[in-house]
Amino acid sequence: MRLPYIDQNPTMDNAEDRAVLERVLERRGGKLIELDRALLHAPPVADGWNSFLKAIRTQTSLSTAVREIAICRVAILNHAWYEWDHHCPILRDSSEITEEGVQYVLKAPHYAKDADSPLDAKHQAVLAYSDAMTLDVKVPDAVFEKLKSQFSDREVVEITATVAAYNTVSRFLVALDVGETNSRSGPAAKQ
Repeated sequence: MRLPYIDQNPTMDNAEDRAVLERVLERRGGKLIELDRALLHAPPVADGWNSFLKAIRTQTSLSTAVREIAICRVAILNHAWYEWDHHCPILRDSSEITEEGVQYVLKAPHYAKDADSPLDAKHQAVLAYSDAMTLDVKVPDAVFEKLKSQFSDREVVEITATVAAYNTVSRFLVALDVGETNSRSGPAAKQ
């Protein structure tokens, strides 16, 4: 990482920062990951991040496969291998996606056509939407309409927020080289 990580068991300077640390530890099951150890250089930022990502990861109505396709595709497009390493196993464990589907998320060309995909229409719509939001920001009407035809308004907002959130995550990870993965040109060999 381009900055030193904070200690695995940090002592925070004041009660407010200690409360932030406790909230992050609670969400993480008692152990900080490298991302937390970078964010906790700025406890108020870490606190907002923790709350927002908790909502994205655990409080939406999206299936694991839908959420993780969005997250994993953003990781691939942004070369955020730390993110991919953490989320690919979650996608792989999803009962909705085959190993062929996981590999497609990893290797599909940008804006891949539906006929080329082992993913069903719903998951293909998420992949195309993630590509558009990440690569172009402005989503073409045809891509949006495919997504809208597969999901409720609530789910569209949740997918949009997930893609947006993980673009933020990936940019933070890559800019600071969290997890020291920037030198890689792709996923770890075990993927």
